[in-house]
Amino acid sequence: MSFFSYLLNGISLGAVYAIIALGYTMVYGIAKMLNFAHGDILMLGAYTAFIAFNSLGLPIPASALLAVIVCTLTGILTERIAYKPLRGANSLAVLITAIGVSYLLQNLALLIFGANPKSFQSFIPIKPLHLAGGALTIPGETIATILTGLIVAAGLLLFVHRTKAGQAMLAVSEDKGAATLMGVNVNATIAMTFAIGSALAAVAGILLCSAYPSLTPTTGAMPGIKAFVAAVLGGIGSIPGAFLGGVILGILENLSKAYISSKLSDAIVFSVLILVLLVKPSGILGKKITEKV
Repeated sequence: MSFFSYLLNGISLGAVYAIIALGYTMVYGIAKMLNFAHGDILMLGAYTAFIAFNSLGLPIPASALLAVIVCTLTGILTERIAYKPLRGANSLAVLITAIGVSYLLQNLALLIFGANPKSFQSFIPIKPLHLAGGALTIPGETIATILTGLIVAAGLLLFVHRTKAGQAMLAVSEDKGAATLMGVNVNATIAMTFAIGSALAAVAGILLCSAYPSLTPTTGAMPGIKAFVAAVLGGIGSIPGAFLGGVILGILENLSKAYISSKLSDAIVFSVLILVLLVKPSGILGKKITEKV
């Protein structure tokens, strides 16, 4: 029963990583940019939900919706100010800018909210599920997180492959110039990608802080890095790959903490990433792309 409990908690944590990784993989797949400020947008969403619920007295659904709106607008604004001017720049300039935006958001949160951890009240109203005569208890947060991760991944796949906006995103990811000639608004498509990714970060922030109820300005830093690892592990640019990578990462981390060492769990996770990339550099579900010169 302990193993199943650790496994379910690992899948739950992996679902959070997967939701964050979906934002990474969409932005990279379409704009060819690595938005390392993605984890800090997660933190912003969690703080917005916390303030809306505890200070403004809004109900949980309204607080969550406000967090999604704030993160969506932040994502669009960040893309317009920080990333749009760098589309023609080299990848190093984009990377340095992303790190700068990340530290900017962290320090703004530090100035506004302070360094003391906030006790985040769970936004999940689902009651725990007791199985095997009470020997196995599944928290409501675990159930909600796993279901949300599955729904988000399936919804994104349907959106990308069954809607005109999704087809525009696929066209831009293939060739921006050709997409422009075919009448696709590339700027609006990339902005929409950042908006969707940032909205998903808000959802992930609420789920993460509901399961681990402590909120600080650096809450999103490590989950953001691990979600990027999950996206690379699964195959960055692939929606199923991002989800699979997140779940694998969460299971590895949780089982490593339970059965090996909590201090070595991160090292084990990154070691597995290195081994996978040595065998398959494009990731588990990633496709090898040959560039013609």
